[in-house]
Amino acid sequence: MKTLYMIGGTMGVGKTTVCQILKKKLDQSVFLDGDWCWDMYPFQVTAETKKMVLENITFLLNSFLRCSAYKNVIFCWVMHEQQIIEDLLAGLSLSGCEVRMISLVCTKEALIKRLKKDIAAGIRTEDALLRSIERLPLYEKLNTVKVDVSAWSAQQTAAWIEETGRI
Repeated sequence: MKTLYMIGGTMGVGKTTVCQILKKKLDQSVFLDGDWCWDMYPFQVTAETKKMVLENITFLLNSFLRCSAYKNVIFCWVMHEQQIIEDLLAGLSLSGCEVRMISLVCTKEALIKRLKKDIAAGIRTEDALLRSIERLPLYEKLNTVKVDVSAWSAQQTAAWIEETGRI
């Protein structure tokens, strides 16, 4: 039995860091960050690029799910709308696979603190702050397990997902 971890959350909540840690904690694991599937310059969000990124993600996840070398497939992306999740799941071959849907959430104050640190380090631009804050409440509407990471380190979050992140 394989496990697919689909970990969503707004920009700056800690998805990538948590998944990098989780990748090392779980046996026979592989990690895909959805952002890697459309790392372009200039960054363009159009109907065509949205379709392309979903196709890219679906292709890679299905490849990982078919590969006998992997027991745990870890995927993270913003996934702020249920339709995004449903579109991804509809394109995946999930036979013999348990899916764990998790959304990392935090308080607005914790998010601002995290994003300002990223902005100061040059990892993000100022415009990410407002966009991320605007998306934060959307996660409460999703059919996912919500994990409030406001006071947790990435290591604590990864340990929780490994130990108790079952749906």
